[in-house]
Amino acid sequence: MGWKKLIMGEKMPDKNDPKYKERYEKEVSTGRKAAKILKIDKTAGCIQRFACKNPKWFLAIVFGIVLGCLSLNIYRIVQVCNRPKTEEVTTAAQKQEKLLNQKRLNHKTQ
Repeated sequence: MGWKKLIMGEKMPDKNDPKYKERYEKEVSTGRKAAKILKIDKTAGCIQRFACKNPKWFLAIVFGIVLGCLSLNIYRIVQVCNRPKTEEVTTAAQKQEKLLNQKRLNHKTQ
């Protein structure tokens, strides 16, 4: 593989292009098999039926999940911003080293 092809990539294949038709059909069939094995196709069908029968409930659930995730992110940002500032900034690795040293000292004294 040449550098130019590695960086720029290759042209997106068209599903009707005879050069890529066999590869496209193989990938589609593999995807369908995986969806059938994982039962993603049936789950998607159930969700689609529910969404068609109850569009308001479906939208309420989806936007509820989105707003819940957004509020959780905002909550975490506020928690981090309001964290008391310490003069000593330590990394997680430094904290682990400190704990390991404390354990070593405890084992030596016992």
